[in-house]
Amino acid sequence: MEKDRLFAQTPAKQFEFDETVAAVFDDMLDRSVPYYREVLELVAGLIASREAEELRVLDLGCSTARLLLQLHRLTGGKARLRGIDNSPAMIERAGRKCAAFGADEIELIEGDLLELPIEGEDVVVANYTLQFIRPLDRPALVRRIREGLREGGEFYFSEKVVFDEPRLDRAMIDIYYDYKKRQGYSEYEIAAKREALENVLIPFTIEENRRLCLEAGFSRVDTIFQWANFVTFRALR
Repeated sequence: MEKDRLFAQTPAKQFEFDETVAAVFDDMLDRSVPYYREVLELVAGLIASREAEELRVLDLGCSTARLLLQLHRLTGGKARLRGIDNSPAMIERAGRKCAAFGADEIELIEGDLLELPIEGEDVVVANYTLQFIRPLDRPALVRRIREGLREGGEFYFSEKVVFDEPRLDRAMIDIYYDYKKRQGYSEYEIAAKREALENVLIPFTIEENRRLCLEAGFSRVDTIFQWANFVTFRALR
């Protein structure tokens, strides 16, 4: 796994999921997203525990296919697993990883998830994906996800969130920055990445994410994991 030094010396630019990001993305997630591995294990375990003859799972913004590969292992390759990402570099790396792990049956799609037909899925996952979708486009996407799930289907999604109360929001940001420093990122790297993500990653509050799902027709929304301003939700059709 290549180490993320993307913003150590590179001048800040708008964040893009290009080849330079794809090359270090797994390390970036492990060091930038608190408990990322544990969240993947939690979500994969919950999905694998579903009782379904042919489990169908769609991963929106699958990046390098880490979740899909975990599900492939947990289900013994019996589930129908699909992932979509609009980054050619991510899909190329995901394909190489799937081949290396003997999981060629995982379907990887390079394309725009806003245009992907969603139908007959048991589970849809979007790990830190919605926050990169324009806020005006999110309600329609979440409605399509709900409509594309079978009865009793689940939508798992993780998001970085903000808080309405300014002091709490500031404290959470400071705690997260201290976390990143402990992962080996410098002050410069943290500031450069924040600038690069400005107007690219647009977070909602916890309540806004819940309301997004409930207004789309989901019957309930539960928080299944939270660390500071990182939250994982499970919405039930």
